[in-house]
Amino acid sequence: MVISKVRSSTKEHVFFFSVYQKLMHHKSYNALFFLLSILVHPLTYLSYRKRKHSLQYRQTFEQRSQYYKEKGLVTKWQVKFAEQELAKAKFFHESVSEKQLQETASKLAETKIQQLVEQDLSKDGLEDPSYLQFFSQQLKNKSFVVLTFLPAFLFYVALILFANPFLQYVIERILQSFIVIVGVATLVFTILYLSPFDPARNLLGVTATPEQITNFNHIHGLDQPYLSQLWNALSGLFTFDLGTSFAGKENITHSIVNKFPITLEIAILSLLMAIAIAIPVGIISAVRPNSYLDYTFMFIALIGLSIPSFWQGLIFILTFALKLQWFPATYNPQNWLSLIMPVIVLGTSITASIARMTRSSMLEVIHEDYIITARAKGLNEFKVISKHAIRNAMIPIITVIGLLFGGMLGGASVTEKVFNISGIGSYIVDKQFIPDIPAILGGVVYIAITISIVNLFIDILYAFFDPRIRSKMKKS
Repeated sequence: MVISKVRSSTKEHVFFFSVYQKLMHHKSYNALFFLLSILVHPLTYLSYRKRKHSLQYRQTFEQRSQYYKEKGLVTKWQVKFAEQELAKAKFFHESVSEKQLQETASKLAETKIQQLVEQDLSKDGLEDPSYLQFFSQQLKNKSFVVLTFLPAFLFYVALILFANPFLQYVIERILQSFIVIVGVATLVFTILYLSPFDPARNLLGVTATPEQITNFNHIHGLDQPYLSQLWNALSGLFTFDLGTSFAGKENITHSIVNKFPITLEIAILSLLMAIAIAIPVGIISAVRPNSYLDYTFMFIALIGLSIPSFWQGLIFILTFALKLQWFPATYNPQNWLSLIMPVIVLGTSITASIARMTRSSMLEVIHEDYIITARAKGLNEFKVISKHAIRNAMIPIITVIGLLFGGMLGGASVTEKVFNISGIGSYIVDKQFIPDIPAILGGVVYIAITISIVNLFIDILYAFFDPRIRSKMKKS
């Protein structure tokens, strides 16, 4: 019991040190941890400057330097460097005094002996620690951790989180998503900024006077430099304060909050419908390749991929709404039946894509050696497919599902226009011809945020389905 207590206390003593040592070799992590512990570094650096050379290092350094001086190496180097400096001066036709020559030769000799001694000490394991090495060594000191815990609270929290490989994986994906979102916002804003459309002229009309146009641009900040407008746009995005739109003076954040849920609801329902239909169809087609069912399912999938969504929507309205009168022709929030046709129209093409990907992925897996081995062991076909084949075939299927979901959110505007749905897609389309920069930017970026969250969820699913990814995370 005593031994176990000692071991546990030792682990606690080096916990922060070991995690920091593991991560400090990555430049990005190094910069992140330096910023998180920025309040601690001034005092730590002062301590480092005072204790830069340990007593043992200084004594060994002086002894080794004295040894080389007694051997006469310094004198030889001084003579050699003096000859080199003199030859250089003659070559360039420069005059140099004997005193200057000796001073330069002495400095060069001292520098060389210092480098030689440092190399010798490094070979003997007595290296002069850098500041980062000194800082990491301080993390072994419990007193240092206690004293710096509050000023470097975020630093220690980050170390605790990064100690878990799975949490590190998730945090990395979140940081990557943040960079992607900032990049999307910058790109969309730049395109709108360079757009030939003039919001003031489009809204005020051709009869607007130059004074009215100037006043409009001043009110909405369109007369500011590019970087100022970009900063205002990005800060508004991440503080959820997008201001008012150019047209109608509506609150953009409020409009997006009202319009985005219906688009997200239709997209999620379409995706669930696609998964429920496509994966079983793809599995059946793969298990029975080149059969009547396989040809039938893949032919239907090809038709689903080929039909334009706007044409399919119009046919649905003519057939099921006007002729048969089974469903409402346009969307009504009070009637859930009005969601059925938009969901089917939006989900048709992705159902076909997922079915085809499931079939091709399953066909690759069911011919692998481990599937043949499972069958040779006497497992029935259902267990072979459900326990071994499907799980290993899911990685490319999950990837396609994530990509298609992003495409659905971005391409939902056509379906929304056909069924008169006041969603985020139709909202962006209505605003783009002005162009209403804050409204378009807000809509596009919040769609990008949703897609990034979905992609993060998919990355987590990768680790759940594929043990190789979990193993790689632990090794790294």
